[in-house]
Amino acid sequence: MPSVTDAERRAPRRDAAENREALLTAASAALAADPEASLAAIAAAAGLTRRSVYGHFAGRDELVLALVERGTARLNAVAATVEHDRAPVAIALLGSRLWGVVEHVRLLAGMALTAPYVERVARALAPVRERLAALVARGVADGSVRDDLRPALLARLIEEAALAVLLEAGRTRLPDAEGRRAVMLAVLGIAGLSWREAGTLIDTTPELVMEEPA
Repeated sequence: MPSVTDAERRAPRRDAAENREALLTAASAALAADPEASLAAIAAAAGLTRRSVYGHFAGRDELVLALVERGTARLNAVAATVEHDRAPVAIALLGSRLWGVVEHVRLLAGMALTAPYVERVARALAPVRERLAALVARGVADGSVRDDLRPALLARLIEEAALAVLLEAGRTRLPDAEGRRAVMLAVLGIAGLSWREAGTLIDTTPELVMEEPA
């Protein structure tokens, strides 16, 4: 049985971990709403003082970079799970699963436009873009997605369409099922499917139906 001394020794570490997580959570919400949110505002949202932040991070930049690292790791992990023999289904799956981490997307979208984080975010998200580019190239090659645009350009347009829906749905608090479906419809539309084809694909593909919340 642990001694009182052991318990007391562990408590500060547990509190520190909880405070650090509270800061990251508060910073994620604050910076997604306002990429210029101050350290004081973030600390206040976490229920902590500005001074206490320095027990976890050297400053605002270090805190933001910790969020960027956490967010991009999550998105890259999501992208790595996407696979399907049919390229349009895989592209829709990617959009759906990004909806599942929409808060990370909103944060990183803001950071991607804010100096000095632009290049850092772009580099960190390279695996997501590479995965999408591979899916698009495969679809162009087998004729399942449009081939009237260069694959690299098409992949970029699909990314922008997904991002636009994710950000708008996040801002307007779109219901989960509606937001997820909207992302899939948007990316499939840019990929070359008509709105009827896209809807039918979503409704008749078990992997995509399973993505819909019960």
